[in-house]
Amino acid sequence: MTEHNPAVDIEGRRLKLSNLDKVLYPEDGFTKGQVIDYYAAIAPVLLPHLRDRPLTLKRYPDGIEGQSFFEKNVARHAPDWVRTARIDTPGSARGSEYADFAVVQDLPTLVWTANLASIELHVPQWTVGPRDGRKEPDLLVFDLDPGEPATIVECCRVALLLREALAEDGFDAYAKTSGAKGMQLYTPIRTNESGHPREYAHMLASRLEREVPDLIVSRMTKKLRHGKVLIDWSQNNPQKTTVAPYSLRARPRPTVSTPITWDEVATCSKPSDLVFTARDVRGRAESHGDLFGPLIGGDRPLLSATLIHHG
Repeated sequence: MTEHNPAVDIEGRRLKLSNLDKVLYPEDGFTKGQVIDYYAAIAPVLLPHLRDRPLTLKRYPDGIEGQSFFEKNVARHAPDWVRTARIDTPGSARGSEYADFAVVQDLPTLVWTANLASIELHVPQWTVGPRDGRKEPDLLVFDLDPGEPATIVECCRVALLLREALAEDGFDAYAKTSGAKGMQLYTPIRTNESGHPREYAHMLASRLEREVPDLIVSRMTKKLRHGKVLIDWSQNNPQKTTVAPYSLRARPRPTVSTPITWDEVATCSKPSDLVFTARDVRGRAESHGDLFGPLIGGDRPLLSATLIHHG
């Protein structure tokens, strides 16, 4: 594109793009235009994981070394063709009772978010219906956070233990890097009670801490985490979000929260084994397809109160 602020037509929607040459990743020279290009290219595997999920944008208008901010309420500046969902936000720092979240259903909306320098995309573990009604969670998530000097290598050991424990209860697990220093495990579920995923995740994390105390911690206390992996079960709180699969991260290089195979988890011997940049992930999507595809649709095992009390 030769124009500084070109107008483009994307699937019948007109968008004016801005500041495409602005460098958002100074160490790597990665520009806003390249961020937009990445998201447009990865859209076929990314969009199913954003669809019907209220999006929290993490915007970096001056690049990753500048000030950033989370944005939930986009109604003031979103084009009229962007779907928004009005969601209650009790306890909001701004004192608002609700916010109008963007819901990224298509490529034009995804490009619109990228043009806002929204480098990171964060979504909840639940979806909304056609009238914005909040559905029960359909995903269970475990966020594995290594305390120095532990790294993603130790996270992989914990992930394998978690996978085994989940399988015993009839659940399949799928792993991705956080794009930062840790990783996450996701499990497709259905539940009749929004609190059950958090209770079950807490139970499982506590059990594994008791079984492998030299490697795992389930309590948030910072002083307990040195050299161990925190299994953060609290991300299942319906008020919280996690970074979406295939989202860029605001790290020195344009790394991506990347779905990985269980073979990759089992054979990880150094942190660099599981670092993937935007360029890497475009290639992986072409060769692997969407490794998180099983999280979309299909039959989902029930996460019931019986499982929580059994644990």
